Order: sequence, then structure tokens, then C-alpha cells
Amino acid sequence: MSRAGLLAALADEVRHCRICVEAPVGLPLPHEPRPVLVASTTARILIAGQAPGTRVHMSGRPFTDRSGERLRDWMGVTESEFYDPRQVAILPMGFCFPGQDARGGDLPPRRECAPAWRARLLALMPQVDLVLAIGRHAQLWHLGEGTRTLGETVADWRRVFMAERNPRVLPLPHPSWRNTGWLRQNPWFERDLLPVLREAVRDRLGHPRKAR
Repeated sequence: MSRAGLLAALADEVRHCRICVEAPVGLPLPHEPRPVLVASTTARILIAGQAPGTRVHMSGRPFTDRSGERLRDWMGVTESEFYDPRQVAILPMGFCFPGQDARGGDLPPRRECAPAWRARLLALMPQVDLVLAIGRHAQLWHLGEGTRTLGETVADWRRVFMAERNPRVLPLPHPSWRNTGWLRQNPWFERDLLPVLREAVRDRLGHPRKAR
């Protein structure tokens, strides 16, 4: 079977996954699972997000919320470019909406997802050469940055991005509107980081690599 066929079969397994209900780590998922991902054997850009929110859980399509609008603005892409699986792959750290805490915020990504699926999916996506690591969970997975905070990792984005690794990783805060205050306090993010992000994205759009 071709790599494209293997990845399609594996992605279908993920979409039918019920491990967080049937064999959970801690409390089970409090609602019916609905895994959301976009796997691709041609996309050079991988968005490594956190986990779907309530709107994405309802739509079954990643980033169909205000966070998605902001992320697309950060990347400098159109909606059609963003949702073209030939160009952009999307693998969150948790594939299902994890539920909300007592304050109405989303819980962290489920702990079952990444160990069960992530390495297997990425092994079938070697063409990816740019990872947008959104949030601390994704940054820990892709960078192993130890005890550093999200803010420290994002502030150190130049060193991270220029490091000798394949794929390259660009750490980002979550594009949630809850982070508007942080963005105002850190104007360097828009001034310095976003132009580099947009250039890296444009360099990779329109040049998908053929699946073997």
C-alpha cells in the first residue's frame, strides 16, 4: 500500500477512536468523542494545535472559530489555502474536545491521544518541513523544552526556528482571543515574529511534495 493509502487508513482509525471513553487516563471524556484532524502526504506545513473547542466539536472542522480567524491572519493565508489538505495538515495534541473546567475554559488536551497516535501519523508525513507549535503542550512534544514557560519559549522563537532540526518549528501562543492582553503586552510578536511566519508559510504554499 502507498504511503498515502497507509495514512488515509490510519487517519480513519483516529476518527473512530474511543480510547478516552473506553480506556481513559483518569476520568473518561464527558461526551461522545469526535476526533478532528487533517492528515496529508503532501502538505509541508503542519499546524500542531492543542485540542478542538466547542465550535470545532460541533462542526467537525478544525479552527472554525475566532481562534481560526486570528491564526489565518497570523499566517497570512486565505480560508481556502488554510483548508487545502494538499497544503496544510492539522494534528492537534488532543483530537477531541476535552470539555470545560469550572471557569468555562477548555480543559487541557486529553493525555491518551498523543501517545496513541501522534508518532505513527508523523512517520507517514515526512514531507512536513514547518511545524507551527501552538501552545505549551505542542511545544513540549515537538521541542522538549523542559520546564520553560510558553512565554519564554515563544520569546526565544528565533533560536528555536533557526535550530538545526527537521522539520523546523516555530512556537506560537494560542490564537484564542483570551490572549489578546498578552499580545498587547508583547508587541514584538506582531512586529518581528509574524513577518517571518508569513514568509515561511508563503515559501511552502503552492509547492506540495508528491506522496510516495
